[in-house]
Amino acid sequence: MSARQSGLSRRGWLAGAVGLALAAGGTGLAVQRARQQAQGLSAVETAFWLQNFSQVDGPSLAMAAFKGKPLVLNFWATWCPPCVEELPLLSSFFTANKDKGWQVLGLAVDQAAPVRRFLTQSPLSFPVALAGFPGVELSRSLGNLTGGLPFTVVFGGGGAVQHRKMGRLGLPDLQAWEGSRGL
Repeated sequence: MSARQSGLSRRGWLAGAVGLALAAGGTGLAVQRARQQAQGLSAVETAFWLQNFSQVDGPSLAMAAFKGKPLVLNFWATWCPPCVEELPLLSSFFTANKDKGWQVLGLAVDQAAPVRRFLTQSPLSFPVALAGFPGVELSRSLGNLTGGLPFTVVFGGGGAVQHRKMGRLGLPDLQAWEGSRGL
């Protein structure tokens, strides 16, 4: 066998080995995606449930602790008038529906000091965590195409996104979500 033929043979084996490795990696990725789809969760939803956020004056909140019951996730900021206007409505919704299994979480796209001042003046019945500026990107990953506030996402008990709302919430939104099946 000539050196040239030997080199071609090695390249053939190398190409075959690389192809086999890529196929194995692709199979692993396909299995992972199939598991997520079987759970009804996208990669974005799965990543969301792995996150933790700091509270203003308390321990960090693990999103996984909210999984299993419907969750209204509201992105807001103290400098956003429509956000501030809808918070009492969300607080009332949570108070009226927490015994029915509903959860509400406010993720402040803000700094700790203004959020702390706001909550001192206007306490809320639901937990608030700090997402800071990265919260804008998180909201975009969950369907907020413009990155604007307020933005609300409703997750079903299984962890999948059920509803999204860009802009200020109204009572009809909450009533429609409350009456939704499959949450």
